[in-house]
Amino acid sequence: MKKILFVAALSLGSLTAFAQEGEEVTQEVATEVAVAQDDFTAIETKDVPEAVSTAVATNYPTATINKASVNKEEQYKLEIALEDGTAATFYADKDGNWIEL
Repeated sequence: MKKILFVAALSLGSLTAFAQEGEEVTQEVATEVAVAQDDFTAIETKDVPEAVSTAVATNYPTATINKASVNKEEQYKLEIALEDGTAATFYADKDGNWIEL
C-alpha cells in the first residue's frame, strides 16, 4: 500500500512539472508572433510620378507631399500635410489612382 501511495505522489509531481514547462513554451511563442513589416522604400518627393503628383494636386490643392515611399508593385505611400496643419497618409498606384492597403 505504501508503494502505491509513493508512486501516485511521484506521478502527480511529474505531471505538475510538465504542465509548468508547457506554460513557458506558450509564452515564448506568443511574444515572437507580433512582427510588422513595411515593404515600402523611401524616395525623394521629386521622384514621385507625374500622375501621382497630379492626383494629389487635383484632390488636395492645398496639400504638400512631405514624404514618399514606393514598394515593388509600384504603389506609393504618401505622407501629405494640408494647409490647416493636419496630416494624413495616402496610397496610390503609379497611374495616380487612390488605393487602400
